[in-house]
Amino acid sequence: MIAAADARALQECLAGGGVAVFPADTVYGLSCDPANERAVRRLYELKGRPAERPAAVMFFTLASLLRALPEIGGRERVALRALLPGPVTLLLPNRDHRYPLARGPGESGAGAGSLGLRIPAWTPALAALEAVDMPVLQSSANLSGEPDARHLSDVPESIRAGADLVLDGGRLPGIPSTVLDLCEYERRGVWRIVREGPLTRGDLERILAP
Repeated sequence: MIAAADARALQECLAGGGVAVFPADTVYGLSCDPANERAVRRLYELKGRPAERPAAVMFFTLASLLRALPEIGGRERVALRALLPGPVTLLLPNRDHRYPLARGPGESGAGAGSLGLRIPAWTPALAALEAVDMPVLQSSANLSGEPDARHLSDVPESIRAGADLVLDGGRLPGIPSTVLDLCEYERRGVWRIVREGPLTRGDLERILAP
């Protein structure tokens, strides 16, 4: 179980430029301050992630996401409120060029593109993490291309040893989030599944029904 002290330690670690291993509602993840280039590079190096591959930005509550991204459109807001928190990563247009390092440390000077957004559905055992009051760049806590971590012991030793903070949240479901492309949702009302995960097409059709 994650305690309030763990949530404070996570925020202090990330705000101080550290990289942390933490439990989410799907798998164990790696996180850092999305505005700290050195921390982002360390995260990518720890998991051997190609520098040109983007990562998602995670918020710990929906209210904090909506405050940080006021440019999100009306139709998009309806979808976000229906889907989040939940085991899904949403791709939205990055209209205001937010969090450029989330495009990958090798691509930070590129155009706006899309932005991946995530808010876990915290279980009672992990609910203390809702107190973390900053966005984080996050990726799964595994070596690039290797299986995701359901238990903390599944996180490679090299990642655990290289992180500044490691939080144990017990056993997790072990299925990475569904990735849903909403880049055309505001304009045309269409969506596309990029990666299947806990939320199925049937779930999404029901949730996003007109």
